[in-house]
Amino acid sequence: MTPRFPVGATVNVRRGNPPGHIRTPYYIRGKSGVVERICGEFRNPEELAYGRSGEPKQVLYRVRFSQKDVWPDYAGPISDTIDIELYEHWLEQR
Repeated sequence: MTPRFPVGATVNVRRGNPPGHIRTPYYIRGKSGVVERICGEFRNPEELAYGRSGEPKQVLYRVRFSQKDVWPDYAGPISDTIDIELYEHWLEQR
């Protein structure tokens, strides 16, 4: 599988609230970040949670977000970031 987003790409996290086991934190949905690294391909844990195969594998990315963009009241340094690993099906091109 070829990763859809290269390192350095700005991506949006898809907004959504599907029922079931979701690995993407609610607080990061709808936020924009930058792909920091491509972690590889893995079976989808949202499908594995229900005893399914988790296939096809999904590309997992580490995406970096500014703390100020995630938490509007964040009082720390503006340079602070948070890294979150997100599967490709949760990301959209910005």
